[in-house]
Amino acid sequence: MRVLCLGVVLAFSASTALAADIKLSPADTAAAFKAAGFVKKGSRWEGCGDPGTMSYTPGAIETVRDINGDGQPEAIITEGSTYCFGHTGTGYTIVSKQAAGGWKVISGGSGIPNLLATKGVGGWPDIEIGGPGFCFPVERWNGKEYRLHRHQYEGKACRPPN
Repeated sequence: MRVLCLGVVLAFSASTALAADIKLSPADTAAAFKAAGFVKKGSRWEGCGDPGTMSYTPGAIETVRDINGDGQPEAIITEGSTYCFGHTGTGYTIVSKQAAGGWKVISGGSGIPNLLATKGVGGWPDIEIGGPGFCFPVERWNGKEYRLHRHQYEGKACRPPN
């Protein structure tokens, strides 16, 4: 599904937007936010350092599910701010629960993550990073980190403007 919001195309796949099928305990919720670098201020989680602009939206866990098939949940955490994330207006962090119980950052940056059916090492899905424009980067897990793999728009190869 693609949504136009303030001139920005937001891309959410059905698997990303609708598959929040795991419920985190309050302790795991807090640990996931902390691993992603967020700090609890009152009842909300803040991470990017926005000074309180009108565009700010505090951190939210958008999706919790096992995205790589290892039996441990991953959480996609988003935060909104043009101050922090420019024209995209949204940032994300993907954190993964480790077998020992802690949480680890897997990927993050500016944009809207769209988990794809194609996969990298270890069953990790490729991630299309949506934002302004019509040619989005797709990152692939190489066993250690997500790295740029290609660019695409609506599933077709493209070249980003210079």
